[in-house]
Amino acid sequence: VTHWHSPKFHAYFPTANSYPAIVADMLSGAIACIGFTWIASPACTELEVVMLDWLGKMLDLPAEFLACSGGKGGGVIQGTASESTLVALLGAKAKKLQEVKAQHPEWDEHTIIGKLVGYSSAQAHSSVERAGLLGGVKLRSVPADEHNRLRGDALEAAIKQDLADGLIPFYAVVTLGTTNSCAFDRLDECGPVANKHNVWVHVDAAYAGSAFICPEYRHHMKGIETADSFNFNPHKWMLVNFDCSAMWLKDPSWVVNAFNVDPLYLKHDMQGSAPDYRHWQIPLGRRFRALKLWFVLRLYGVENLQAHIRRHCGFANQFADLCVQDERFELAAEVNMGLVCFRLKGTNERNEALLKRINGRGNIHMVPAKIRDVYFLR
Repeated sequence: VTHWHSPKFHAYFPTANSYPAIVADMLSGAIACIGFTWIASPACTELEVVMLDWLGKMLDLPAEFLACSGGKGGGVIQGTASESTLVALLGAKAKKLQEVKAQHPEWDEHTIIGKLVGYSSAQAHSSVERAGLLGGVKLRSVPADEHNRLRGDALEAAIKQDLADGLIPFYAVVTLGTTNSCAFDRLDECGPVANKHNVWVHVDAAYAGSAFICPEYRHHMKGIETADSFNFNPHKWMLVNFDCSAMWLKDPSWVVNAFNVDPLYLKHDMQGSAPDYRHWQIPLGRRFRALKLWFVLRLYGVENLQAHIRRHCGFANQFADLCVQDERFELAAEVNMGLVCFRLKGTNERNEALLKRINGRGNIHMVPAKIRDVYFLR
């Protein structure tokens, strides 16, 4: 087994776990409900609605994302961030199809889908590209700036180029905390550009989103009011074990309509008064994952979770200082959150040999990344 909880595991991302999350998972396994509709287990649905509101308030998300605001918005627990990116893409696709059909009744669906185009930073996670493949639409990779961030002017240029070429922009993924270097796309610039061109904005904050429970990191979310959907993974950094990916939608009806298939055996008398989460996700079945959030939030509380995040960010700064003080090493990117990108001064081959030697000993586990042909260790 590769032990993701070993103190020597420094690969990929931190995977969260805690005593209350494990107990909640055991309880979820014991209850064994499959909460696809409200009637299938009312508590499974209703606790999830409340937990996503609690979590949204901890992040200070705009009220229109929360079910308690009385509007259309609300949250759902997906399996992974990759799933959320695909769900948002399919919702955006359904929305744009309806809009374009109204403008061009003579166009068939196949013609419209062939013209659709979405956008993400060249630094976005590979799952964004995969969502395009699964969704059957073109996705464009927009170059990031020298700090590895997607900027508004670059997105605007890409959209204008595609409009001139007769394509239909419909979806943009803004990443807060990229995989390679934990860079933050400029949501405050990209959001207004996308809004202007009627493009769905999906914010992927898979790893870094947990840190937004700390007010000092929320400046990275500036412009969040321009987003249509927002996602982060409590299972990465918030003491909730896998799988628990929190997603909020301002208007879930686009996703619900895109996914809605309603056979008699799934109908019930309370339809419409509470969400049937089967319409918000790709699988039909779902586990009672809200229990994990409830147990962790109740046992630790906001302040202890904030202290946990701050402690990790402190470790990163400590390690970065050691790298800077050692003349053999250099930092390959700005230190953000709990991630340090560092390398031996010199060639890529030298750094590849270092990583091979470290991982070959089986004592510490790390992974590399490469930006603009510079190879470094994360």
